[in-house]
Amino acid sequence: MIKAIAIDDEILALKIIETFASKMDGISLEKTFHKQSDAEKYLRKFPVDLIFLDIQMPNKNGLDFYKDLSQDIKVIFTTAFSEYAVDAFDVNAIDYLVKPFSFDRFQKAVEKLSLKSSNELQPQHLLIRADYKLHKIEFEDIILIEGLDDYIQIHLKNAPKITARSSMKNILVKLPEKDFIRVHRSYILPVKAIKGIVNKNIHLEDFIIPVGETYKDDLKKIIGYY
Repeated sequence: MIKAIAIDDEILALKIIETFASKMDGISLEKTFHKQSDAEKYLRKFPVDLIFLDIQMPNKNGLDFYKDLSQDIKVIFTTAFSEYAVDAFDVNAIDYLVKPFSFDRFQKAVEKLSLKSSNELQPQHLLIRADYKLHKIEFEDIILIEGLDDYIQIHLKNAPKITARSSMKNILVKLPEKDFIRVHRSYILPVKAIKGIVNKNIHLEDFIIPVGETYKDDLKKIIGYY
């Protein structure tokens, strides 16, 4: 199921997207927003797969809003202006819908994402925005991920740490479930990096990480003992 939100300063435009999405299987329109700031707050807490995004908006151009997002989310632009199409595809938009668009055109745009997702192999990397650019991080290069309030810090092999605005919940869903585990409210680890557990502490190559009480059962399921 594709989880989506829609952002548009026109209430009617949001109603149309709601109506079209409700007619389709495989997509759940979780919420709609007419203010970008409200959408941004929502995305920090709740991960989604897709944004339907207007470009011409009062406070910030939709393209700039999308470029500034810290999360790796697909986008379908919905706009009355055709002149932004090239810019939209420069940021790898799934599609570009010019208002007024039909249900058939909307459906084809969403199906592009479904087709893309089904044809892609399991990714071996994490894409995350930090320091005003998109970072591609190989899963195998991650030593651990540390939660710091509204930010995360990704510790890497032979590379500087990357600090990005994200929640631990949002980053965990982007990682392969069998390869990474959350062991504490502040720590996510690669399973294969665990050397052993001594006195409720996980020993890695260069770190000793405490095990949170909430996560003991999950750890036992993954590694077979605790």
